[in-house]
Amino acid sequence: MSIDWNAFTPGSAVVGGVLIGIAAGMFALLNGRIAGISGVVGGLLTPARGDVAWRAAFVLGLVGAPLVYTVLAVLPRLQIDADYGALVVAGLLVGVGTRYGSGCTSGHGVCGLSRLSPRSLVATAAFMGAGFVTVFVMRHLFGF
Repeated sequence: MSIDWNAFTPGSAVVGGVLIGIAAGMFALLNGRIAGISGVVGGLLTPARGDVAWRAAFVLGLVGAPLVYTVLAVLPRLQIDADYGALVVAGLLVGVGTRYGSGCTSGHGVCGLSRLSPRSLVATAAFMGAGFVTVFVMRHLFGF
């Protein structure tokens, strides 16, 4: 294994992590809600009266912020080493996993761990473990 030192950007990663933590903390303090993406989006798919506006604003912010950023900064060229079929299957597996795990990495990994939730600790360990195993199998056993 080697590190691409030209793409290694710990400073921006730390700043991004701090901003995500502040946003999740403010969301919980000001709205009393967890900033888990699967729960926010799930609430849009089964809307409750008076509960749609903030969820729609949250999702629009998730989509809109990177679009605004592209106007302000030069982005690196995006390269995805997978075909559309693999991306669709991966997306569906993530969706099924968030359903079975009662949340996603943002809900459990960021918000749940910060609240010292034992369920989130187990879920995050399962997410990370599955990711490690998947990368090992795909790269070292199948050669992708």
